[in-house]
Amino acid sequence: MDFAQDGKAGSRTTAFILVVGIHFLMIWAIVSGLATKIVKKIAEPIETKVIEEVKPPPPPDTPPPPPPDLKAPPPPFVPIPEVAIQTAAPPPPITIQSQQAAPPQEFKPAPPPAPVVAPPPPRPAGPIQAKVVCTKMPLPEISVDFDSPGEFEYTLTLKNGRVAAAQVKVIRGVPDRRAQRAIIQALDAAVRQYECGSYEGEVTQPFLVKPSE
Repeated sequence: MDFAQDGKAGSRTTAFILVVGIHFLMIWAIVSGLATKIVKKIAEPIETKVIEEVKPPPPPDTPPPPPPDLKAPPPPFVPIPEVAIQTAAPPPPITIQSQQAAPPQEFKPAPPPAPVVAPPPPRPAGPIQAKVVCTKMPLPEISVDFDSPGEFEYTLTLKNGRVAAAQVKVIRGVPDRRAQRAIIQALDAAVRQYECGSYEGEVTQPFLVKPSE
């Protein structure tokens, strides 16, 4: 017979009986309301107390607070009533009107009317002839011989009354080309000496050159 196995079987039976007994006690405690009392005991409210802070006493060197000012308030201000005294109105001032002769008026003659300045005549649209504005117009000096007459026209550009530019137009030329060049040189030298005051603009000057007889 194996005694070791019998001992183990007995201990197991004892343990099983203890477990069953513990479960039986727990079931009985639940049924009897023991668990409900424990829950109510835990759920009771927790009481709290506020502990006031204890203030330390003031130091001995601190002076006591001054006593309250118990002075009586000043009496209320009562204004003095104003008494209006009616005085008689002063008599109106006496005005003395004196008749004085009016001073004689000075007679000043009216100033003479300003002279009427006639507006300058309108400038023509095209170039005007040099004899209208020029006061000095020397004649050309032609020293060359030619057989037939020639006709030329100059267009002069004047600045401050002087000839600034001269352009010649041959209307009817001279058959001799050499003589024509000499005639144009003489005409150009003459128009360069024109004096036309202070006129500025363009003027024309025609020339009809005839051979000497």
